[in-house]
Amino acid sequence: MSSPQTASIQTPHYASPSTPRAGARQWLGLATLVLPVVLIAVDMTVLGFAVPHLSEDLAPTSGQLLWIVDIYAFMLAGLLITMGSVGDRIGRRRLLMIGTAGFGVASAIAAFSVSAEMLIAARALLGLAGATLMPSTLSLIRNLFPNPRQRTLAIAIWASAFSAGAALGPIIGGALLEHFFWGSVFLINLPVVVVILIAMPFLVTESRDPHPGRLDLFSVLLSLTGMITAVYGIKKLVEGYLEVLPVAALLVGVALLALFVRRQRSLEHPLLDLRLFAMPRFRAGVSANFMLVFAMVGSMFFLPQLLQLGYGMSPLHASLMLVPGLVISVAASFLVIPIARATSLRAVIVGGILIAAAGYAVLILAPVEAGWAFVMAAFFLIGLGVGMAETMTNDAVLTSAPADRAGAASAVSETAYELGGALGVAVLGSILAAGYRSGIDAVEGVPASAMEQASQTLGAAHAASERLSGSAGTALMDAAREAFVSGVHLTSAIAVAIVVFAAVTVFVMLRGDAARSR
Repeated sequence: MSSPQTASIQTPHYASPSTPRAGARQWLGLATLVLPVVLIAVDMTVLGFAVPHLSEDLAPTSGQLLWIVDIYAFMLAGLLITMGSVGDRIGRRRLLMIGTAGFGVASAIAAFSVSAEMLIAARALLGLAGATLMPSTLSLIRNLFPNPRQRTLAIAIWASAFSAGAALGPIIGGALLEHFFWGSVFLINLPVVVVILIAMPFLVTESRDPHPGRLDLFSVLLSLTGMITAVYGIKKLVEGYLEVLPVAALLVGVALLALFVRRQRSLEHPLLDLRLFAMPRFRAGVSANFMLVFAMVGSMFFLPQLLQLGYGMSPLHASLMLVPGLVISVAASFLVIPIARATSLRAVIVGGILIAAAGYAVLILAPVEAGWAFVMAAFFLIGLGVGMAETMTNDAVLTSAPADRAGAASAVSETAYELGGALGVAVLGSILAAGYRSGIDAVEGVPASAMEQASQTLGAAHAASERLSGSAGTALMDAAREAFVSGVHLTSAIAVAIVVFAAVTVFVMLRGDAARSR
């Protein structure tokens, strides 16, 4: 790696350089750029609250339900690197507007899906369109804010928009689900799409790599197929399917990704610039982003189900239980900036990850009955930890890379985000589903057909219990609730181990950063 790039990492980004300062138009442009982030975040969190409702309407199997939730993130993860590189070539603003329009169309299709298969396909289209949004926004921010101090604040606002969208999702979704059908949670995207398409051309200037080179289509194919195939294998193996197909899918996926990496080393203009990983801050930021979103999104998959179906709350009431954690995540994004200046990047990121791990530890203690207070406290800690670390990880990633590779660097960071989200749902969700299925036993007086339905998901158990008369329905729901909470305990224990391991990994990666801060 060239010495100027290395120096840019070693010099604190909050120094006072004599670079131009952004004006009112740039800050209005930032407001426009955070809207796509809000779209992504709302779409990731609001669906968890719609799961019980769409489960009753579309009757998906447990496998289909997981695909409905995570195919979106799989498509994002598989295409983000490609789209970041495409944006470098055709223009990041242009790509952002194309993707925004596609996101609106896919949202409408998802809202009016009539089968689980149709909804899975619509969510895949959402992922395809969404892959254009995140790397474009972050790289355009770098172009709008050349002043490092202003850029740090802008990135904090950008990161907080992700948490703010996650907070808005449950509140708006809960209110909509109280009065409208489950598809309304997708229709809320459409007004935001219209605002973006109108405001973007006036407030955000175009930027692109002046010497991008040729887009290697074979690399695109390798990255997409390798990512989806490997994650599919992981998902099935975690669900307990120790069969030839999942193992083969994982091995093929890993082989394709290895071939992708090898090809990037030989290309003059690679799709993924592997030299970025020579930078300690870049590696640490990407690793931390992966694990933080793994924790956040994984919990957002099962906690709404636990609150609504396990503890009998309405969608709006359940959403309010999670709001404190999401609000503290937004606040921490800003409060952490002076803390990082006084301590070190390593202290902030590792501290945030450990606080998130403590949140999962609290979930291990959640009781079967009336455990909402444990859920609320746990998610507060998870939100605090994510908010503390996220601003600094994104700033580290963006300031590590040279300006002409901003799109590619942003895409790598966002791939870590979306892959973390996809695996958080796939791994933790699959562990939870397997624990639930193994934990729900036959209930006296409940027909075998009802037990078979109830063993699929907690939502299916709720629907089956409502069709039974007398005490049989109550007994079935009690058994399902106990099995689900036991699955949450198991899932949370595994999450604690994974997140603590991530904290240790980042601690080691940033040894040099801690030494410089002293």
